[in-house]
Amino acid sequence: MVENVIWPVALDADRSRSDGRRVPLDLAVEEPTVDEIAKAVQQVGYDAVIERDKTYPREYEARGRVVVKDADDATKSDLLGAVAAYMQALRE
Repeated sequence: MVENVIWPVALDADRSRSDGRRVPLDLAVEEPTVDEIAKAVQQVGYDAVIERDKTYPREYEARGRVVVKDADDATKSDLLGAVAAYMQALRE
């Protein structure tokens, strides 16, 4: 059972790669929330669990994280790319 963790900073357009962004800037969105990420993960076809009290190690305030369960068939990069693309579609 593979669990991937998606932090909001990984999809944040306001962050640089060295600050933790994991997707290309053209796929990133501004100020992603864990609710949006969880919705996108579910639309992509995986189960998502929101943990709101978690803090990314390089940040001071808790924005939470999303744990993706049973993502055996996708790499983390592929998963992040699909979630980011879906989040952009949600915001349009």
